[in-house]
Amino acid sequence: MGVEAGAQAARSRALAVLRIRSRALAVALLPAAVAVVLLVGGSTGHISGGSWHLTSWIVAAVAGLVLLAAAGIALVVARARPAMSPTVAIAEESAPDLYRMVRDLADRLDVPAPSAIALTPDCDSWLEDRTHPAHGPPSDVRGLAGGLPQLLGRARAGRNLRRVPATPVLVIGSPFLWWMRVGELRAVLAPVVAGTGPSAHPDIAAARRFVRGLDAAVAVTSAPARGPLARVVLGGVGWVTRLLLRSCRGHAAEMERGVAAAAAERAQAVDYGLRIVAQEQVGLAYAGWDRLLTRVALPAWRMGRWPSRLDAGVVAALTELSRRDRLAEGFASRLGERPACDLLEEPGTVDEAASLLAARLFHGGPAEAGPDWAPVGWEEYPDEVVDRKWRADAARLHRVLDALGVRHSTNPAAPESGGPTLARVMDHLTTPTAQAPQETQASEGSAAYKNMGEESEDGEDGAGLGNERTASLAAGLSAEVAREEAAAPVTSASAGGTEQQGPDWALWDDGMLPLFPLQPPRTGRELLSDHVAAMVCCAAMDTAGATPGLDWLDGPTLLVDGERAADLTPRVLTLVEHGDPAPLRDWLRHLGVRPEKPVRLV
Repeated sequence: MGVEAGAQAARSRALAVLRIRSRALAVALLPAAVAVVLLVGGSTGHISGGSWHLTSWIVAAVAGLVLLAAAGIALVVARARPAMSPTVAIAEESAPDLYRMVRDLADRLDVPAPSAIALTPDCDSWLEDRTHPAHGPPSDVRGLAGGLPQLLGRARAGRNLRRVPATPVLVIGSPFLWWMRVGELRAVLAPVVAGTGPSAHPDIAAARRFVRGLDAAVAVTSAPARGPLARVVLGGVGWVTRLLLRSCRGHAAEMERGVAAAAAERAQAVDYGLRIVAQEQVGLAYAGWDRLLTRVALPAWRMGRWPSRLDAGVVAALTELSRRDRLAEGFASRLGERPACDLLEEPGTVDEAASLLAARLFHGGPAEAGPDWAPVGWEEYPDEVVDRKWRADAARLHRVLDALGVRHSTNPAAPESGGPTLARVMDHLTTPTAQAPQETQASEGSAAYKNMGEESEDGEDGAGLGNERTASLAAGLSAEVAREEAAAPVTSASAGGTEQQGPDWALWDDGMLPLFPLQPPRTGRELLSDHVAAMVCCAAMDTAGATPGLDWLDGPTLLVDGERAADLTPRVLTLVEHGDPAPLRDWLRHLGVRPEKPVRLV
């Protein structure tokens, strides 16, 4: 499909959507037209006798109700806020080279340049129309609200804008800016920027606004209503908007396919060979970004810290990924080219804003930094995140053991040391050959977690665990984590005080956070494995001189003599799932870790 063919297909589908809108309007006006005919016919004497007079007024009343309902539905569709992507706005003065590159690209493609540029903390790029009335007027007519002189002085501009819609905003994935070179970024953005051409067509723009308005109205009517009258009214509006949206869905999908085909065909002549190489870098960036978020950022977010240089970290993660798996051919030669982040005047400030937005989108953290939500640099990550996370998990593990009534010493006759030791954890998880006095005491003191342990043993959390005591401990940890999350203060976004480089807080609903959770809730088995591994790491740091470290692809890691300690996870799983401590004891003996020594907790 060529450029003209794709554009023509998109325009024809846009006209089909607009015809559906016109038919809906005609249906709403039909009772009024009938009422006018009857009333005029009665007043002129052409319709008389019988019950025509009464019929005319009944039809007029029905027409009034239909018009009132149609006006209400139209108002909901027009004023409902379409879904907008949370982004970090990039002003032109803060990235003149980036704007210049995008405008040059638009000139080469012979399409209008995007009205603005924004960043998203994801590996994707797209065009987004933000000219819906619910979000305010287009950016180039916001000054019209300044007063009557300005309004009169720019009336012609307002009329022109109604004829030619404002171009959409170009949203760029922030990892692309840091990982890609300038030429690669331009090649990746070429088919995206080419989409501004069809977007400027009045019919396509009008059809998109109508469909977005219907979609937003469906979301509004689907929200819980407080009173019965509101539920009835919103239910009727929702039925009509869903009917219209179903009628438009097929045409809208074909319209977008036509727009995409036309944009892709138009971009074929721009950096075609480089775009093939750039697409390989897109896949590599996505893989490294996903690993960085789930393995590195998520542990920090869970403990109230957010890495402030995620985009810089993705470069380190992708470099490590390339070194390990040899995914990036010619990586050394790429380093000599200009990175795309050089197109920004202050990359560090933009990176920090994008990193905070990523924490909000994927985890649901507060909108601003505070005592319990502080930024952390990569050089501080091992001490501020890894060490604190392990010790907090170890402390939680021993609190649950205390609640279960587990003794600190394996020998019932020995006096209690009172210190948290790894030996206490391992002995409790080891499958006993016979019922020990310690197990009897633990069973008597575990009333708080007894029912949870029985439920976990039958469900997913208890599946594959070493013994009943292990299942009870997993259930206790799940309950403890749930209580801590429930007790966490509820945060909300600050609508005011948005800085120039800050996220567009006004474009999204804070009550829906997190919008894109990275991982489902952890099972009891996963929680127990993480906590036991954390206890092992604490014992290694306190008794064998190990140190916390950061692996760019795997997250928190234990360093022994500067080298990463390997094979810990499978040995912990053997203890948790089978109750066999032998592999872990051999590993501890090899590193010189003393499990009987108390460790320092938070």
